Amino acid sequence: MKAMSVRSWPPEQTSGLPLPGGDDSHLPHMIGASEWLTALSQAAAILSCENNAINIVEANGPFLKAFREHRERTAATAQASAEWRARVTGFAQSDRDSESFEIRRDGKLGPEYFLCTLGRLRATGERAEQFLFTAIDRTSERTMEKNLRRELLSDGLTALPNRTGFGEEIDDRLANGSWPDNAQFGIIAIDLSRFSRVNESLGPMAGDELLITVAKRLKSCLRQGDVLARIGGNDFAIFARLNNGLSDSLQIVQRIREALSSPIRLSDLQIRVDCAIGCALSTHLEDDPDDVVRKAQAAVKIAKRTGKVEIYRNGVLKEAQRRFSIESRLRDALAHGGLTLAYQPLIHLQTGEITGFEALARWDDPELGHVSPVEFVPVAEESGLITPLGRWAAYEAAQALSRWDAKFGQALPVGVNVNLSPIQMARDDVASMFEEALRYSGIGGHRLTAELTESAIIADPDKARKLLFALKDLQMPIAMDDFGTGFSNLASLHSLPIDILKIDRSFVSNMLEDHDKAVIVRTILSLAESLNLRVTAEGIETQELADMLQKMGCWQGQGYYFARPMSEADAFDYWRVRWNFETI
Repeated sequence: MKAMSVRSWPPEQTSGLPLPGGDDSHLPHMIGASEWLTALSQAAAILSCENNAINIVEANGPFLKAFREHRERTAATAQASAEWRARVTGFAQSDRDSESFEIRRDGKLGPEYFLCTLGRLRATGERAEQFLFTAIDRTSERTMEKNLRRELLSDGLTALPNRTGFGEEIDDRLANGSWPDNAQFGIIAIDLSRFSRVNESLGPMAGDELLITVAKRLKSCLRQGDVLARIGGNDFAIFARLNNGLSDSLQIVQRIREALSSPIRLSDLQIRVDCAIGCALSTHLEDDPDDVVRKAQAAVKIAKRTGKVEIYRNGVLKEAQRRFSIESRLRDALAHGGLTLAYQPLIHLQTGEITGFEALARWDDPELGHVSPVEFVPVAEESGLITPLGRWAAYEAAQALSRWDAKFGQALPVGVNVNLSPIQMARDDVASMFEEALRYSGIGGHRLTAELTESAIIADPDKARKLLFALKDLQMPIAMDDFGTGFSNLASLHSLPIDILKIDRSFVSNMLEDHDKAVIVRTILSLAESLNLRVTAEGIETQELADMLQKMGCWQGQGYYFARPMSEADAFDYWRVRWNFETI
């Protein structure tokens, strides 16, 4: 069959496929496609290539139709045609048996995509080497993929980029934007405070409406080139180009605060949105954006605790990673009994006898070593693990009393104090927890004292009041811990069923040298006497302190002067020795 040369066809005249085209009115007279070529549904042709000129040997109907249909000459079609010709000639000059590639061309209705394949037909004695070309229109598939990708990279509620989409938006702007030499970029992380309370009280639809409104307001704070994303449930982030470093970030933060300062109307309520904001700045444009995002998220966690805008500083991310490790290991420790309770004696300052113990959680982890409660309790409160931690402590303290009674042969004349976190009080049914602990251990409620802080009462006074009266129904004494450091007033003390005030160690430990602190301690003791409350002094580390508090009429004390926190077995032995000594 005579081959038809397309050597002279202008490459910019491409047809429906990204193939060379031109005046092809004589094609049907010169090309007779074989049966198997005609049977193919996709465009197909047999080509030859001589001296970088592409010749069509045979072609099927879709291929010929593609040549005829396109007559417009554009830069896009010329580029597609040139790319196709380069692919074919490059393949012909190689030694590969097959090759696949995709060509993109701008069509009348948008981008068009074609999956092209080339196969080598080795030369025989009768003919020269030829090439089988096929092209499949993949435009609809690529459009579906693009739409699906857009859905995967976007937040369905706010239509903002999600966490993955945020990363790709940042990469695109860093790669394709015009950046001066001294430019930086920054990430501003925003966490909506108390968002869960909106969901709980008004329902998820109200929560969604709140997020949509917040997203619109945050968008109004953006400058050209900034990117806003929703990277979590109630977490947003902004990518900002910084020409003036931190100053630009703080200006955006100020606009955010102004945008969220006016209340948002939900149903019949006016909701004021508070947020925690953390910022992280790149040192240069080559910084890993994901690393800067993580730094901003670490800063916003600190902002949630401090209530101020926080700028990432060196070491914060390492601290955040440690907190994450603590959370992960603590979860495992709670599931597998990795924590213990230590017991610090409470001493009657007038008689010297042991009136009880305070239960304190202790944790020695195989990987992290000894982890202080100062570290793991805040992590437990932040992660929600404070509820199982608090429940475990209450049950274990009650069981310890039961085991001591069994060892002694009768009920010991001592009790155990258990600390309550404000977070646990807000989230857990504390009264039911103590009721179960008392029932399973078989001890009386008067031997288990609940210690709570002033802040726990202030956070939700009505709920705290109900809880305290429920604990009194269980005959449990109630102690207010760290008294003097919060904001309690006489009215709240008088109206709440509180039995004991615990003076914070910050007042006690230096009262011998600091006259003002001694005056504060005397005032608390006088206040407690007028309200018929007993007082426990924390932080007694010397005999002089113990003597002075005894003279001042303080009921009970604890501190290193008497004993450090000890194991359950050692605490029983400590009580037994002192009890024997006192009864001899």
